[in-house]
Amino acid sequence: MTTTDRVLYLFGSAAPPVFDVDKVIQDAQGRGFDVCLGLTPTAARWLEPQLSELEVLTGHPVRSEYKMPGEPDVWPKADVIAVAPATFNTVNAWALGITREFVVGVVAEGIGKQIPMVAMPCVNAAYVQHRRFEWSVSELREMGVRVLYGGGGFVPNEPGQGKPNAYPWGLVLDAAEDLLRC
Repeated sequence: MTTTDRVLYLFGSAAPPVFDVDKVIQDAQGRGFDVCLGLTPTAARWLEPQLSELEVLTGHPVRSEYKMPGEPDVWPKADVIAVAPATFNTVNAWALGITREFVVGVVAEGIGKQIPMVAMPCVNAAYVQHRRFEWSVSELREMGVRVLYGGGGFVPNEPGQGKPNAYPWGLVLDAAEDLLRC
């Protein structure tokens, strides 16, 4: 954990690049961020063996569920939120305001709170043929979310041809820093 005034909520969905989240946290901390990690339930299940190490690394509980009413918040307030990898489901649920999952609920509310946010999808080329995906990306952009998709962001691969090690994590952290300069 670093001591800083810049708090980054890093939210990950269940896509293969989420397995590198420890390296991303370390990179973000090197950039002066205090990182709070939130995961979709499936991503939390994938990272179950690492969750305690990730909590030590960040100095905060890893969250994947809503807290109970009346419970105190265990995280400091976010200065910026990064959602990556953002799956097809996460992108669409966020754009539609379907807040069943904790991370989607926080970012949906974050729009109203005017918290700077960046998202980078991780979807294959078959998913992006579904017309709701492009609509969702456009909706999020219209709501002020910087979506790193297409040129200068994530470019989908063909189904089964994913390159998780080539996921451009640095672009997400660069954008988070840039959003705080605006």
